[in-house]
Amino acid sequence: MTEPLPDQPDRVTIYEVGPRDGLQNEKSVVPTQVKAEFVRRLLAAGLETVELTSFVPQKWVPQLGDAEELMDLLGEEGLGQRRPVLVPNERGLDRALERGVTSVAIFGSATETFARKNLNRSVEESVQMFAPVVKRALDAGAWVRAYVSMCFGDPWEGPVPVEQVVDACSRLMDLGCDQLSIGDTIGVGTPGHVHRLLDALGDAGIGPEQTAVHFHDTYGQALANTMTAIGDGVRVVDASTGGLGGCPYARSATGNLATEDLVWALDGLGIEHGADLDALVRTSTWMAEQLGRPAPSRVVKALAGD
Repeated sequence: MTEPLPDQPDRVTIYEVGPRDGLQNEKSVVPTQVKAEFVRRLLAAGLETVELTSFVPQKWVPQLGDAEELMDLLGEEGLGQRRPVLVPNERGLDRALERGVTSVAIFGSATETFARKNLNRSVEESVQMFAPVVKRALDAGAWVRAYVSMCFGDPWEGPVPVEQVVDACSRLMDLGCDQLSIGDTIGVGTPGHVHRLLDALGDAGIGPEQTAVHFHDTYGQALANTMTAIGDGVRVVDASTGGLGGCPYARSATGNLATEDLVWALDGLGIEHGADLDALVRTSTWMAEQLGRPAPSRVVKALAGD
């Protein structure tokens, strides 16, 4: 039974981050063949946009050091605008383009401390580093997304002023990026804060049609924050099947919004999204077996009988 809300959208795009953000913080390295099977199962479940990996140096994130091998295993399934990969710098972009990638993402920060820890650069220096990456990607015909992390709070700096976040987002979008994803990396945001930030971004010329949201569920607020963003006009939502995720440079960052939990809420409202909930639950159950622990998703636990 569905019960729509007034003025809700007909459709929301799920931007699946499980294979990249979901796995990057796992302590034991997941075999490349398992990652490829994970991607194939996600695609078979109807997810249209799946972020595959990151072309980051292996010494930075050992879990993602097999990007080329994964892309080779996926073949044509891993190519196209709906198969983005993260690129940290020009070398990462070179590696991605060599594999035929046509959709990339860069990963900035709203705070100086995290920029230093994640990129070993200041916010300004990171923008300078990303400028040629974005230009070259666009010149190659690629679609470009800009992630901005720590948009609601930072484990070292505390609450992050909205104006500071808008400035960081504007700097990256001014490079020519197609889409912005605002991240609550440590999961401290609440609905009122989400609404205020989206309003401020709109005032700065970055409307909800350009914006995606990326919430972590540290304090159980990810779904509530997401529904607030959808109510404010956002139509792209980042989620991770099973609720997997974290950040290797911020220990207080726990799992992402679970794709299954998002799908359950969207189904209840009658909002189209294209994913098969039962197939996602089976995929999460399978992946949990590979990782040796249960999926954090509440919907997976309810439907799989965990």
